[in-house]
Amino acid sequence: MKKIHELPTPCLVIDLDCFESNLDIMARYTRECGVGLRPHAKTHKCVNIARQQLAKGAIGICVATIAEAEVMLRAGIRGLLITAEMVGEPKVSRLIRVVAEAPETLVVVDDVRNVDELQSAAHAAGIHIRVVIDLDIGQNRTGIPPGEPALRLANRIADAKNLQMEGISAYAGHAAHVVGFNDRRATSRRAVAQAIETRDLLEKNGHEVRVLTGASTGTYNIDSEVDGLTELQSGSYVFMDVEYRRIGAKDSPVYRDFAPSLCVLATVIHRSGDKAIVDAGLKAFSTDRPFGPEPLEASGVHYEFAGDEHGRLVLESPSRNINLGDKMRLIIPHCDPTVNLYDRFFCVRGDIVEDEWPIMERAKGSPYF
Repeated sequence: MKKIHELPTPCLVIDLDCFESNLDIMARYTRECGVGLRPHAKTHKCVNIARQQLAKGAIGICVATIAEAEVMLRAGIRGLLITAEMVGEPKVSRLIRVVAEAPETLVVVDDVRNVDELQSAAHAAGIHIRVVIDLDIGQNRTGIPPGEPALRLANRIADAKNLQMEGISAYAGHAAHVVGFNDRRATSRRAVAQAIETRDLLEKNGHEVRVLTGASTGTYNIDSEVDGLTELQSGSYVFMDVEYRRIGAKDSPVYRDFAPSLCVLATVIHRSGDKAIVDAGLKAFSTDRPFGPEPLEASGVHYEFAGDEHGRLVLESPSRNINLGDKMRLIIPHCDPTVNLYDRFFCVRGDIVEDEWPIMERAKGSPYF
Protein backbone atom coordinates (compact mmCIF):
# COMPACT_ATOMS: atom_id res chain seq x y z
CA MET A 1 0.00 0.00 0.00
CA LYS A 2 1.51 3.28 -1.13
CA LYS A 3 1.72 6.32 1.15
CA ILE A 4 1.10 9.89 0.07
CA HIS A 5 4.73 10.87 0.70
CA GLU A 6 5.77 8.34 -1.97
CA LEU A 7 3.82 10.04 -4.76
CA PRO A 8 5.65 11.77 -7.60
CA THR A 9 5.29 15.53 -7.43
CA PRO A 10 3.71 17.66 -8.60
CA CYS A 11 0.54 15.59 -8.86
CA LEU A 12 -3.20 15.89 -8.30
CA VAL A 13 -4.44 14.39 -5.03
CA ILE A 14 -8.07 13.81 -4.07
CA ASP A 15 -8.89 13.55 -0.37
CA LEU A 16 -11.52 10.82 -0.57
CA ASP A 17 -13.18 11.71 2.73
CA CYS A 18 -13.77 15.31 1.63
CA PHE A 19 -14.69 14.27 -1.89
CA GLU A 20 -17.29 11.74 -0.75
CA SER A 21 -18.72 14.26 1.71
CA ASN A 22 -19.13 16.79 -1.12
CA LEU A 23 -20.98 14.20 -3.21
CA ASP A 24 -23.28 13.40 -0.31
CA ILE A 25 -24.02 17.04 0.52
CA MET A 26 -25.06 17.93 -3.04
CA ALA A 27 -27.01 14.69 -3.54
CA ARG A 28 -28.91 15.22 -0.31
CA TYR A 29 -29.58 18.88 -1.07
CA THR A 30 -30.99 18.29 -4.56
CA ARG A 31 -33.05 15.35 -3.35
CA GLU A 32 -34.58 17.36 -0.53
CA CYS A 33 -35.38 20.39 -2.70
CA GLY A 34 -36.80 18.25 -5.50
CA VAL A 35 -34.54 19.39 -8.34
CA GLY A 36 -32.49 17.15 -10.60
CA LEU A 37 -28.69 17.15 -10.65
CA ARG A 38 -26.82 16.76 -13.94
CA PRO A 39 -23.31 17.70 -12.75
CA HIS A 40 -20.77 19.10 -15.17
CA ALA A 41 -17.91 16.75 -15.99
CA LYS A 42 -15.78 19.54 -17.45
CA THR A 43 -14.61 19.96 -13.86
CA HIS A 44 -13.17 16.47 -13.47
CA LYS A 45 -13.18 14.85 -16.96
CA CYS A 46 -13.17 11.50 -15.16
CA VAL A 47 -15.37 8.45 -15.70
CA ASN A 48 -14.81 7.20 -12.15
CA ILE A 49 -16.22 10.42 -10.70
CA ALA A 50 -19.16 10.54 -13.12
CA ARG A 51 -20.11 7.01 -12.08
CA GLN A 52 -20.12 7.99 -8.42
CA GLN A 53 -22.25 11.05 -9.14
CA LEU A 54 -24.78 8.87 -10.95
CA ALA A 55 -24.71 6.33 -8.13
CA LYS A 56 -25.62 9.16 -5.73
CA GLY A 57 -28.71 10.00 -7.78
CA ALA A 58 -27.59 12.34 -10.57
CA ILE A 59 -29.99 12.18 -13.53
CA GLY A 60 -27.16 12.44 -16.04
CA ILE A 61 -23.87 14.19 -16.73
CA CYS A 62 -23.04 17.46 -18.51
CA VAL A 63 -20.02 17.61 -20.81
CA ALA A 64 -18.47 20.58 -22.57
CA THR A 65 -16.89 18.89 -25.60
CA ILE A 66 -17.63 16.08 -28.00
CA ALA A 67 -14.45 14.36 -26.79
CA GLU A 68 -15.77 14.35 -23.22
CA ALA A 69 -19.05 12.93 -24.48
CA GLU A 70 -17.24 10.14 -26.33
CA VAL A 71 -15.14 9.22 -23.30
CA MET A 72 -18.20 9.08 -21.04
CA LEU A 73 -20.22 7.08 -23.54
CA ARG A 74 -17.43 4.52 -24.07
CA ALA A 75 -17.56 3.92 -20.32
CA GLY A 76 -21.33 3.42 -20.34
CA ILE A 77 -22.20 6.84 -18.91
CA ARG A 78 -25.60 7.92 -20.25
CA GLY A 79 -27.92 10.90 -19.88
CA LEU A 80 -25.41 13.32 -21.41
CA LEU A 81 -26.03 17.01 -22.04
CA ILE A 82 -23.44 18.63 -24.32
CA THR A 83 -23.37 22.25 -23.20
CA ALA A 84 -21.40 23.73 -26.11
CA GLU A 85 -22.74 24.06 -29.64
CA MET A 86 -21.69 21.33 -32.07
CA VAL A 87 -20.98 23.33 -35.23
CA GLY A 88 -19.21 22.15 -38.37
CA GLU A 89 -17.14 19.09 -39.13
CA PRO A 90 -15.90 16.86 -37.64
CA LYS A 91 -17.99 17.75 -34.58
CA VAL A 92 -21.36 17.16 -36.20
CA SER A 93 -20.38 13.72 -37.54
CA ARG A 94 -19.04 12.75 -34.12
CA LEU A 95 -22.26 13.99 -32.51
CA ILE A 96 -24.29 11.84 -34.90
CA ARG A 97 -22.33 8.76 -33.79
CA VAL A 98 -22.89 9.63 -30.12
CA VAL A 99 -26.62 10.14 -30.60
CA ALA A 100 -26.94 6.96 -32.65
CA GLU A 101 -25.59 5.02 -29.67
CA ALA A 102 -27.27 7.11 -26.95
CA PRO A 103 -30.48 8.66 -28.32
CA GLU A 104 -31.28 10.38 -25.01
CA THR A 105 -28.25 12.68 -25.44
CA LEU A 106 -29.08 16.39 -25.39
CA VAL A 107 -27.17 19.11 -27.24
CA VAL A 108 -27.56 22.89 -27.12
CA VAL A 109 -28.36 25.08 -30.14
CA ASP A 110 -28.49 28.87 -30.46
CA ASP A 111 -28.59 29.56 -34.20
CA VAL A 112 -30.97 28.62 -37.03
CA ARG A 113 -27.99 27.75 -39.23
CA ASN A 114 -26.88 25.17 -36.69
CA VAL A 115 -30.44 23.88 -36.47
CA ASP A 116 -30.43 23.35 -40.24
CA GLU A 117 -27.00 21.70 -40.10
CA LEU A 118 -28.06 19.27 -37.40
CA GLN A 119 -31.35 18.54 -39.16
CA SER A 120 -29.54 17.69 -42.40
CA ALA A 121 -27.07 15.41 -40.64
CA ALA A 122 -29.74 13.70 -38.54
CA HIS A 123 -31.94 13.14 -41.60
CA ALA A 124 -29.06 11.61 -43.54
CA ALA A 125 -28.27 9.29 -40.63
CA GLY A 126 -31.89 8.37 -40.03
CA ILE A 127 -31.85 9.46 -36.39
CA HIS A 128 -33.44 12.13 -34.19
CA ILE A 129 -31.49 14.61 -32.06
CA ARG A 130 -32.85 16.04 -28.84
CA VAL A 131 -31.90 19.71 -28.49
CA VAL A 132 -32.21 22.42 -25.89
CA ILE A 133 -32.11 26.13 -26.65
CA ASP A 134 -28.96 27.76 -25.31
CA LEU A 135 -30.13 31.06 -23.81
CA ASP A 136 -27.80 34.00 -23.16
CA ILE A 137 -28.97 35.38 -19.81
CA GLY A 138 -26.02 37.69 -19.24
CA GLN A 139 -22.75 35.84 -19.73
CA ASN A 140 -22.30 37.22 -23.26
CA ARG A 141 -20.76 34.02 -24.55
CA THR A 142 -22.89 31.58 -26.55
CA GLY A 143 -26.68 31.57 -26.47
CA ILE A 144 -29.55 33.31 -28.20
CA PRO A 145 -31.17 36.35 -26.56
CA PRO A 146 -34.24 35.66 -24.42
CA GLY A 147 -37.76 36.31 -25.57
CA GLU A 148 -38.75 36.60 -29.21
CA PRO A 149 -35.38 35.49 -30.69
CA ALA A 150 -35.62 32.28 -28.66
CA LEU A 151 -39.21 31.80 -29.81
CA ARG A 152 -38.19 32.12 -33.46
CA LEU A 153 -35.48 29.52 -32.89
CA ALA A 154 -37.99 27.20 -31.22
CA ASN A 155 -40.27 27.57 -34.24
CA ARG A 156 -37.39 26.62 -36.54
CA ILE A 157 -36.64 23.56 -34.43
CA ALA A 158 -40.30 22.56 -34.57
CA ASP A 159 -40.09 22.61 -38.37
CA ALA A 160 -37.05 20.29 -38.33
CA LYS A 161 -38.47 16.78 -38.59
CA ASN A 162 -35.39 15.07 -37.12
CA LEU A 163 -34.93 17.42 -34.17
CA GLN A 164 -36.89 17.39 -30.93
CA MET A 165 -36.83 20.44 -28.66
CA GLU A 166 -36.64 19.42 -25.01
CA GLY A 167 -36.25 22.80 -23.33
CA ILE A 168 -33.83 25.53 -22.36
CA SER A 169 -30.27 25.68 -21.05
CA ALA A 170 -29.75 28.91 -19.10
CA TYR A 171 -26.33 28.98 -17.47
CA ALA A 172 -25.46 32.26 -15.73
CA GLY A 173 -21.71 31.87 -15.50
CA HIS A 174 -21.27 35.57 -14.76
CA ALA A 175 -23.15 35.07 -11.48
CA ALA A 176 -21.18 32.07 -10.26
CA HIS A 177 -18.33 33.98 -8.63
CA VAL A 178 -19.99 37.20 -7.52
CA VAL A 179 -18.55 37.90 -4.07
CA GLY A 180 -21.09 38.08 -1.27
CA PHE A 181 -24.13 35.82 -1.06
CA ASN A 182 -26.75 38.57 -1.31
CA ASP A 183 -25.13 40.19 -4.34
CA ARG A 184 -24.69 36.79 -5.97
CA ARG A 185 -28.32 35.91 -5.35
CA ALA A 186 -29.53 39.21 -6.81
CA THR A 187 -27.35 38.77 -9.92
CA SER A 188 -28.47 35.21 -10.49
CA ARG A 189 -32.14 35.95 -9.86
CA ARG A 190 -32.09 38.70 -12.50
CA ALA A 191 -30.49 36.34 -14.97
CA VAL A 192 -32.69 33.32 -14.35
CA ALA A 193 -35.84 35.47 -14.49
CA GLN A 194 -35.14 35.91 -18.21
CA ALA A 195 -35.14 32.14 -18.65
CA ILE A 196 -38.45 31.78 -16.82
CA GLU A 197 -40.03 34.50 -18.95
CA THR A 198 -38.74 32.82 -22.11
CA ARG A 199 -40.01 29.44 -20.98
CA ASP A 200 -43.47 30.96 -20.42
CA LEU A 201 -43.37 32.58 -23.85
CA LEU A 202 -42.46 29.30 -25.56
CA GLU A 203 -45.17 27.38 -23.73
CA LYS A 204 -47.74 30.07 -24.55
CA ASN A 205 -46.90 29.52 -28.21
CA GLY A 206 -47.33 25.77 -28.08
CA HIS A 207 -43.80 24.57 -27.33
CA GLU A 208 -43.31 22.04 -24.55
CA VAL A 209 -40.41 22.90 -22.24
CA ARG A 210 -39.60 19.77 -20.29
CA VAL A 211 -36.06 20.80 -19.33
CA LEU A 212 -34.86 24.05 -17.80
CA THR A 213 -31.25 23.49 -16.83
CA GLY A 214 -28.64 25.80 -15.35
CA ALA A 215 -26.91 26.86 -12.11
CA SER A 216 -23.32 26.67 -10.91
CA THR A 217 -21.71 25.59 -7.68
CA GLY A 218 -21.85 29.23 -6.59
CA THR A 219 -25.60 29.46 -7.15
CA TYR A 220 -26.79 25.91 -6.45
CA ASN A 221 -28.71 27.02 -3.34
CA ILE A 222 -30.06 30.13 -5.11
CA ASP A 223 -31.24 28.85 -8.48
CA SER A 224 -32.71 25.68 -6.96
CA GLU A 225 -35.33 27.89 -5.30
CA VAL A 226 -36.58 29.19 -8.66
CA ASP A 227 -39.91 27.61 -9.55
CA GLY A 228 -39.53 25.76 -12.84
CA LEU A 229 -35.78 25.05 -12.85
CA THR A 230 -35.64 21.30 -13.43
CA GLU A 231 -31.95 20.56 -12.93
CA LEU A 232 -28.60 21.91 -11.76
CA GLN A 233 -25.38 21.76 -13.79
CA SER A 234 -23.08 22.44 -10.81
CA GLY A 235 -19.67 20.81 -11.25
CA SER A 236 -16.95 22.34 -9.07
CA TYR A 237 -18.62 21.25 -5.83
CA VAL A 238 -16.78 17.93 -6.02
CA PHE A 239 -13.36 19.63 -5.72
CA MET A 240 -13.63 23.36 -4.88
CA ASP A 241 -10.81 25.84 -5.42
CA VAL A 242 -9.40 29.14 -4.18
CA GLU A 243 -11.73 31.19 -6.37
CA TYR A 244 -14.87 29.59 -5.01
CA ARG A 245 -13.68 29.86 -1.41
CA ARG A 246 -13.41 33.63 -1.92
CA ILE A 247 -17.04 34.23 -2.91
CA GLY A 248 -18.52 33.81 0.55
CA ALA A 249 -21.40 31.72 1.85
CA LYS A 250 -24.76 32.67 3.35
CA ASP A 251 -23.25 33.13 6.78
CA SER A 252 -19.51 33.27 6.20
CA PRO A 253 -16.97 35.34 4.22
CA VAL A 254 -15.40 32.01 3.17
CA TYR A 255 -17.45 29.62 1.05
CA ARG A 256 -17.45 26.39 3.05
CA ASP A 257 -20.56 24.63 1.72
CA PHE A 258 -18.20 22.06 0.21
CA ALA A 259 -14.68 21.12 1.30
CA PRO A 260 -11.53 21.53 -0.81
CA SER A 261 -11.00 17.89 -1.76
CA LEU A 262 -8.54 18.40 -4.63
CA CYS A 263 -4.99 19.67 -4.21
CA VAL A 264 -1.70 19.69 -6.03
CA LEU A 265 0.86 17.82 -3.98
CA ALA A 266 4.31 19.44 -4.11
CA THR A 267 7.71 18.82 -2.55
CA VAL A 268 9.83 21.44 -0.79
CA ILE A 269 13.07 21.35 -2.82
CA HIS A 270 14.78 24.38 -1.24
CA ARG A 271 14.60 25.99 2.17
CA SER A 272 16.39 29.15 3.27
CA GLY A 273 15.55 32.25 5.30
CA ASP A 274 11.89 33.14 5.08
CA LYS A 275 11.19 31.17 1.94
CA ALA A 276 10.63 27.62 0.77
CA ILE A 277 10.65 26.57 -2.88
CA VAL A 278 8.33 23.81 -4.07
CA ASP A 279 8.43 21.87 -7.34
CA ALA A 280 5.00 23.11 -8.48
CA GLY A 281 5.11 26.25 -10.61
CA LEU A 282 3.40 27.62 -13.69
CA LYS A 283 3.13 24.18 -15.29
CA ALA A 284 1.37 22.71 -12.25
CA PHE A 285 -1.55 25.15 -12.02
CA SER A 286 -3.82 27.03 -14.37
CA THR A 287 -2.76 30.67 -14.52
CA ASP A 288 -6.04 32.19 -15.70
CA ARG A 289 -6.70 33.90 -12.36
CA PRO A 290 -4.87 36.84 -10.74
CA PHE A 291 -4.06 34.76 -7.67
CA GLY A 292 -2.21 31.54 -7.00
CA PRO A 293 -2.78 28.44 -4.92
CA GLU A 294 -3.09 28.38 -1.14
CA PRO A 295 -1.47 25.89 1.25
CA LEU A 296 -4.08 23.54 2.69
CA GLU A 297 -2.44 22.67 5.98
CA ALA A 298 -0.48 25.80 6.83
CA SER A 299 -1.51 29.39 7.52
CA GLY A 300 0.79 32.40 7.48
CA VAL A 301 2.27 31.15 4.19
CA HIS A 302 1.87 32.94 0.87
CA TYR A 303 2.47 31.23 -2.49
CA GLU A 304 4.12 33.07 -5.40
CA PHE A 305 4.78 31.72 -8.89
CA ALA A 306 8.57 31.52 -9.39
CA GLY A 307 8.89 29.91 -12.82
CA ASP A 308 7.73 26.95 -14.86
CA GLU A 309 8.76 24.35 -12.30
CA HIS A 310 9.04 26.42 -9.13
CA GLY A 311 6.70 27.96 -6.59
CA ARG A 312 7.87 30.26 -3.79
CA LEU A 313 6.33 29.94 -0.33
CA VAL A 314 6.83 33.20 1.53
CA LEU A 315 6.89 32.27 5.21
CA GLU A 316 5.29 35.28 6.84
CA SER A 317 4.18 33.68 10.12
CA PRO A 318 3.91 29.96 9.34
CA SER A 319 1.66 27.90 11.59
CA ARG A 320 3.96 24.87 11.19
CA ASN A 321 7.58 24.12 10.46
CA ILE A 322 8.30 23.73 6.77
CA ASN A 323 11.41 21.72 6.06
CA LEU A 324 13.38 20.50 3.07
CA GLY A 325 11.70 17.44 1.58
CA ASP A 326 8.26 18.13 3.09
CA LYS A 327 5.22 17.35 0.96
CA MET A 328 2.75 20.25 0.78
CA ARG A 329 -0.88 20.16 -0.39
CA LEU A 330 -1.89 23.30 -2.29
CA ILE A 331 -5.51 24.26 -2.98
CA ILE A 332 -5.69 25.04 -6.69
CA PRO A 333 -6.76 28.50 -7.95
CA HIS A 334 -9.25 27.22 -10.58
CA CYS A 335 -10.06 23.52 -10.64
CA ASP A 336 -11.30 22.91 -14.21
CA PRO A 337 -8.26 24.07 -16.22
CA THR A 338 -5.82 22.75 -13.63
CA VAL A 339 -7.31 19.25 -13.91
CA ASN A 340 -6.84 19.54 -17.68
CA LEU A 341 -3.05 19.70 -17.15
CA TYR A 342 -2.82 16.20 -15.67
CA ASP A 343 -3.48 12.61 -16.70
CA ARG A 344 -4.67 11.15 -13.39
CA PHE A 345 -5.87 11.71 -9.84
CA PHE A 346 -4.22 9.98 -6.90
CA CYS A 347 -6.95 9.18 -4.39
CA VAL A 348 -5.93 9.18 -0.75
CA ARG A 349 -7.60 8.47 2.54
CA GLY A 350 -5.49 9.81 5.34
CA ASP A 351 -1.95 9.14 4.15
CA ILE A 352 -2.82 5.95 2.23
CA VAL A 353 -3.11 6.00 -1.56
CA GLU A 354 -6.23 3.94 -2.30
CA ASP A 355 -6.58 4.36 -6.05
CA GLU A 356 -5.65 6.15 -9.27
CA TRP A 357 -8.36 7.54 -11.57
CA PRO A 358 -7.53 8.48 -15.17
CA ILE A 359 -8.48 11.87 -16.59
CA MET A 360 -10.00 11.58 -20.10
CA GLU A 361 -8.46 8.07 -20.31
CA ARG A 362 -5.00 9.63 -20.65
CA ALA A 363 -3.43 7.60 -17.87
CA LYS A 364 -4.40 4.17 -19.18
CA GLY A 365 -1.42 1.89 -19.63
CA SER A 366 1.05 4.32 -18.05
CA PRO A 367 1.15 3.63 -14.29
CA TYR A 368 3.53 5.55 -12.09
CA PHE A 369 4.24 2.52 -9.93
